Amino acid sequence: MAKAFVAKAVYKFETTDMLIEYLKKCKSIRRLCGWEFSWQIPSKATFSRGFAEFATHSLPDKIHEAMVIKHCGQKLAGHLSRDATAIEAREKPVKTEAVPTPKGKPGRPRKDQIPSPKPPKRVELQVTRSLEDNLKDLPSHCNVGTKKNSKGYKETWIGYKLHLDCIDGDIPISAILSSASLHDSQAAIPLAQMSSKRVTNLYDLMDAAYDSPEIHSFSKSLDHVPIIDNNPRRGEKILMDPATKSRFAERSSSERVNSNLKDNYGGRNIRVKGASKVMTHLMFGILSITAMQIFRLLL
Repeated sequence: MAKAFVAKAVYKFETTDMLIEYLKKCKSIRRLCGWEFSWQIPSKATFSRGFAEFATHSLPDKIHEAMVIKHCGQKLAGHLSRDATAIEAREKPVKTEAVPTPKGKPGRPRKDQIPSPKPPKRVELQVTRSLEDNLKDLPSHCNVGTKKNSKGYKETWIGYKLHLDCIDGDIPISAILSSASLHDSQAAIPLAQMSSKRVTNLYDLMDAAYDSPEIHSFSKSLDHVPIIDNNPRRGEKILMDPATKSRFAERSSSERVNSNLKDNYGGRNIRVKGASKVMTHLMFGILSITAMQIFRLLL
C-alpha cells in the first residue's frame, strides 16, 4: 500500500479513486505494488485507514531517512541548501488567542529598580536543546502565513510551511512541516540538527531570512562554513566577494526541489487535513524525488 502511495505521487493522481482505477488497468504497476490480480486491490476505505496509520507512525519519514543515510551518508556533500515554501491546505486556520497588552507606554524605571530581563528568543533556546525538544516546540497547526515573493509583493495563504534541506544533485535530505506563520529562521537549527545526523557537508547556504548570530554560530559549531545572504535590517547591506557569491548560487537547488515537489509530486494538491497527514502526503513526494535524483547520479 505504501508503494501505491508512491505511485500516486509519481503519476500526480489527485484522489485515491484515480489511483485505484489506474492500478486496476495497469498490470505492471499493480504487480510492483504487490497485487497480482485487480480484485486484490484494497478499497478506498482501506487505503484511507492505511494512510492514517502511515501518518501516525511517520512511515515515509523513516524510509526517507534510511535512504539518505544509506546512499548519501558515506559521501561528503559540498553544499547544503536550506529554504522554506508555502503549502496551501483545505482547512480552516486555527485562531490563536491574542495576548493582552498593557495599556499605555511603560515608564522609565526608577534608579533603585532593576529592569526585568527580556525572555530568551526561540532561536536562542534551540541551541541548548535536543532535536526532539526543538521539534516539539515548533507550532504545527494550520494558520495564515504571509511572505514576500521574488518580486517584492506580499503573498498570503492558509495552511503550512515546509522547510527543506537539500544537497548537491537536488537531493532533499531533511524536511520539517510547521505552521504557515512560523518564520523561516525558527526551523533552521532543528533542520541543521536533523541533517547533521544523516550527511556530512561543508557549506550551509541560506538566504537573508536566516541571517541570525545564533544560526551562524550553530553552523560553525558543526564544522560547517555558513554562507548566508546579509540582511540589511542591521544597517548597510554587506555584499559577498565573487568566490562566496559563486558558491551561494548553488542554493538554487532547494528552490528547484520545492518547485519540483509542487509541480510534479503533489505538493499543490493537498486533500488531507491535519499536520501529520499533510506531512505524510508531502513525504511520499519527497521520497519519490530523493529516489529519482539518487538514481540519476548512478547513471
